[in-house]
Amino acid sequence: MGAIEDEIEAIQSLDPGEKFSYRKIAATYGVDRTTLSRRHKRVQAPNEAKNINQQKLTPQQEQELVRYIEGLTKRHTPPTREMIQNFASTIAKEPVSESWVTRFIN
Repeated sequence: MGAIEDEIEAIQSLDPGEKFSYRKIAATYGVDRTTLSRRHKRVQAPNEAKNINQQKLTPQQEQELVRYIEGLTKRHTPPTREMIQNFASTIAKEPVSESWVTRFIN
């Protein structure tokens, strides 16, 4: 667990109505007061959560795309970028760009 999660846990362990200072708690754990405040108020999500929400495909959909590519390779049909783009767009239910295909391949 990270320092900010430890701090939020410390804040939540306080009795209801008990006064606390974001500044003092942040100084104790050595993290940014603003980040602590935003996370505690659920205004700002952790980076991992934001990254997942910005992905075109879920991890399961990515695995399905990999299996599709592996299946083409086993049949000695080299997958083209266009084939990958079309299949990814189908499973994502929204268009994916050529640059998305390049990033996925890399």
